[in-house]
Amino acid sequence: MLTERFLRNKRNVSLSLGERECLEAAISEVQTIEPRRVLVKAGDKLNHSTLLIDGIMSRHIDDHNGLRQLVAIHVPGDFVDLHAYPLKTLDHDVASMTTAVVGMVPHGKLDDIISERPQLGRKLWYATLLDAAIYRAWLFRLGRLAAVGRVAHFLCETNARLAAVGLSDGRQFPLALTQTDISEICGLTHVHVNRVMRQLREERLCIFRLSVVEIPDPVGLAARGQFDPTYLYIDQ
Repeated sequence: MLTERFLRNKRNVSLSLGERECLEAAISEVQTIEPRRVLVKAGDKLNHSTLLIDGIMSRHIDDHNGLRQLVAIHVPGDFVDLHAYPLKTLDHDVASMTTAVVGMVPHGKLDDIISERPQLGRKLWYATLLDAAIYRAWLFRLGRLAAVGRVAHFLCETNARLAAVGLSDGRQFPLALTQTDISEICGLTHVHVNRVMRQLREERLCIFRLSVVEIPDPVGLAARGQFDPTYLYIDQ
């Protein structure tokens, strides 16, 4: 089922089989997106929202000099741009970071869901509120944590999000991102991220090699990143 990871293991919410089938039926098209492709440009008029089925996608903003700040990362099961449903245009770009499989959900189908299945409509709203909670955590990370803390926090968050959808065992997970990607996530230079990764490796907190993240000491890494997963609303 294409929607099996949507809101999987989230606190205080679950989708019935009928709700998942309804959401599945709302998908009008499934596309495979090549890595590093912009799917939505800021300002584009949108009549659909995108459910990420596989891969990693980002939302980002480029400055006038071409430098990029990632403002969100999405993992399988996320609605990447559900907020486009009421807004119709976005103030940022949406792009694939790896090969991604996505399901396109027309906004007309979302109209039908909200009208005919209000409980499922509220669960879609819940998903957008989760995005907002993660965004607040990213603000905290960039505003209050030093370089090591920023990277540690991001890796802990990604581990927790992937574990919730069955893509991490809690200590190891695939992450096909570059150190440049992490620098754009954490507001650091590539060189600084390289130093941080070496420090985390030497302290036996995290090893990032060949697109695989290994966390020998999850508690220690969380402490370095001041990471508290409460904001992810994961059902423990």
